[in-house]
Amino acid sequence: MSRLFKRTKILATIGPATNSAEMISEVIMAGVNGCRLNCSHGSNEERDQQIKWIREAAARKGRSVAILQDLQGPKIRLGILKDNRLDLKVGDEVVLESREFEHDGGLIVPVQYNLAEKCQVGEPLSMFDGKIKAEVIEIVSNTAIKVKVLNDGFVMSKKGLNLPDTDFDGDILTEKDLADIEYGASCDYDYVALSFVQTADDILKLKQLLLSHGSTAKVVAKIETKKAISSEANLESIVKAADGIMVARGDMAVEAGAEVVPMVQRKLIALCRKHAKLCIVATQMMASMVDSPEPTRAEVSDVATAVVQGADAVMLSDETANGSYPLETVKEMKKVILFTQNHSRLAPIRQDDEEREIYPAISSAAARLAEEIDADVIICQTASGVTATTMAGERPNVPIVTVTSNTRVANQLALIYANSAFVRKYSEDFGYDLAVELKASGYLQTREGRKDLTAVIVSGDKNKSGTDTIKVRKI
Repeated sequence: MSRLFKRTKILATIGPATNSAEMISEVIMAGVNGCRLNCSHGSNEERDQQIKWIREAAARKGRSVAILQDLQGPKIRLGILKDNRLDLKVGDEVVLESREFEHDGGLIVPVQYNLAEKCQVGEPLSMFDGKIKAEVIEIVSNTAIKVKVLNDGFVMSKKGLNLPDTDFDGDILTEKDLADIEYGASCDYDYVALSFVQTADDILKLKQLLLSHGSTAKVVAKIETKKAISSEANLESIVKAADGIMVARGDMAVEAGAEVVPMVQRKLIALCRKHAKLCIVATQMMASMVDSPEPTRAEVSDVATAVVQGADAVMLSDETANGSYPLETVKEMKKVILFTQNHSRLAPIRQDDEEREIYPAISSAAARLAEEIDADVIICQTASGVTATTMAGERPNVPIVTVTSNTRVANQLALIYANSAFVRKYSEDFGYDLAVELKASGYLQTREGRKDLTAVIVSGDKNKSGTDTIKVRKI
């Protein structure tokens, strides 16, 4: 392991292009650290098989891989349209009807959500990823609304609708989500991603629901609504309530405007670093590679920017789910990450003057010590993963190797910045023992001119005070 191994992780969406044991194994071998299973598509049986393939591939490579369940949320979609297309012109008045009926090609259009219960006259509405702009002009009935079209274009069956000014009042878990959560609690998920988060209360409700089903999965808040980013205080409260954040740039651009996305991304990465939370940057990172074997220069710059800003992970969506070059995309993304890390250093995030909690304080001290003595590796002994997560929050320019006796914790740490997690039976010195083992296997290598590895080991007694000790060891 070099000091500059891949620190920013890769989260890949599994779909038709990667829906086989062979392809899942190949992308994991190529550098994927986590797999996203999208509940908007596929069946529970398909996801059961995918989880099995992921765990088998991870075991063959001898590494931890995270699995993320992405809930659909109130993703509002059109129903089935006649001939799969409806042409629209400026001034057209379209009725969006939630009752089931067969579309006849006219301007009364089926929609898979009762907007009459939520919308107000005058609110904006867009269709088909923002290609059609409209405004709500009438609540026609208790199941339908009427909108006025503001530009020429067309829509297709099952395309999404966005309502940036509509308040869903915490009603973001649909019946489908509740069923997926209940079923997912019996599956091997490490993270659950909640779509269209508006406030911290949305996160707390999901956490309570997961606990009631006996799930130990952590919660990732997808930031994509105008309300979520309405104020600095609301955004920070969401980050503090969640275990991680996904910068969901696709819907965010439609809901709040594309121009806000870069600054929100930068702000969210900084907040996640400040509070030691997972931060995933998502959507269109290498979108051209759905059809092309090479990324555009802008896409390379986009990935590099996320790395320079200090994101824990970058995500691939259609590129690995439906693209023609899923394996090539992972390899290209890994190349960009490694080169960028080799030519940049992350500065620590300034902390508030308020009193620090013990874990962040110990992690900060250990990271500074590792830098000052030019250590080869930081070893974290952890039961819950908190030590490793707070250490990653310091963004040290030294590899972090984590050892835990909990397989779930190891898998969750697979997406955390710079962490390589291993599962071993607990002992007081299992961090030191792991370092000896990894040096003997060649995973940890001494640098030229050195005989020994220098390791900073962060540990504690799990039955007493937890993490409270920093040691320096030559191995």
